[in-house]
Amino acid sequence: MSPAQAIVVGGGLAGIAAAVAVAKAGLETVHLAPKGPTDRRTSALMLPSVEYLRSAELVGDPAEIGQPLTQIRIIDATSRLIRAPETLFDSEEAGLPAFGWNFPNVKLLESFEAARAGLANLRTLELAVTGLERVADGWRVDLSDGTSITAPLLIGSDGKKSLVRVAAGFRARENGFTESALVCDLELTRPLGGASVEFHYPRGPFTLVPAGGRKANLVWIDDREVLKAAQAEGLEGLRRIFVEKSQHLFGDIKLLTPAHMFLLSSLSVDEAGHDGVVLAGEAAHAFPPIGAQGLNLGLRDVADLSAALADADLSSPGWAVKASEDYSRRRAADLGRTGAMVDTLFRSLLTDLLPAQAMRAGGLWALKLSPQLRTQAFSVGMGVR
Repeated sequence: MSPAQAIVVGGGLAGIAAAVAVAKAGLETVHLAPKGPTDRRTSALMLPSVEYLRSAELVGDPAEIGQPLTQIRIIDATSRLIRAPETLFDSEEAGLPAFGWNFPNVKLLESFEAARAGLANLRTLELAVTGLERVADGWRVDLSDGTSITAPLLIGSDGKKSLVRVAAGFRARENGFTESALVCDLELTRPLGGASVEFHYPRGPFTLVPAGGRKANLVWIDDREVLKAAQAEGLEGLRRIFVEKSQHLFGDIKLLTPAHMFLLSSLSVDEAGHDGVVLAGEAAHAFPPIGAQGLNLGLRDVADLSAALADADLSSPGWAVKASEDYSRRRAADLGRTGAMVDTLFRSLLTDLLPAQAMRAGGLWALKLSPQLRTQAFSVGMGVR
């Protein structure tokens, strides 16, 4: 196999985006991307992420494959003593056509793969990694076909159970939750329009995200046993539960896809790059699906990787180590801030402590009444830096 300057491990959306970014930086790149199951989920990408995708030529017109998100509506559906007000965030108030776009992951994958296919210095191999070792000239990666490949720069975007992260000695902190997420696609009698609607219940949100026309994507977070019991009710039982959980605001509901349940956990690393290795996407961070931060944060990883490589002197000795350390510095503040924000939001929804409930309700009242605070919240939520 001909020499490589960079190896990208991981065939998900963040992995493909990273492979494209590294190749566009001028490096001879090998992308190790074994085929996985079809991802029927959707991704709500905020405007900065969409702008990055367009500038990186990973997508064209977002309207061709996605649904604009123009409003975020939060409804306190608890029966707690201290309840938050219903709050509506409108993109027009921020002078924006939309906060972001809701994309089917299948469509994003097709668009990303088309961008990858057009790069002559990017080779894609549908092979799994069986081993990793630090060698004199970089990192040797052993492959499932018995061959190996070596490169100075190694990018791990291989998910929560990242082999790259473990082999390269990154310290990770993981936390599992008793809550899980149930997801499926629905058809509503009354459409959402461009509004993402979050009903906040004591054990997590019940969120409906617009998917075009009368379609909606559901993300329901609750105790694992509650979700298992709901699944056991069958299609008719789930329909009744969904109508009740949505407070009958959107009429009758039809399930368009089976309901799947995902375990929730969080993961963070002390540093996102060292010794010629870079972590991106869920190899570096994972959160409960609160605030639509998952892939948005992964794409910010890729944007900072592009910036670090643009500033690197690729002809100097040790350039890959320096680039990985530069990348880690660039990512530190964003990863820390976003991790703390998502953790605080998630735990504030679950707590039974009255002081915490009062703080959350007071915060939403402040956002409801103060345009200046709402503008700041827009920026934080969209990942504006």
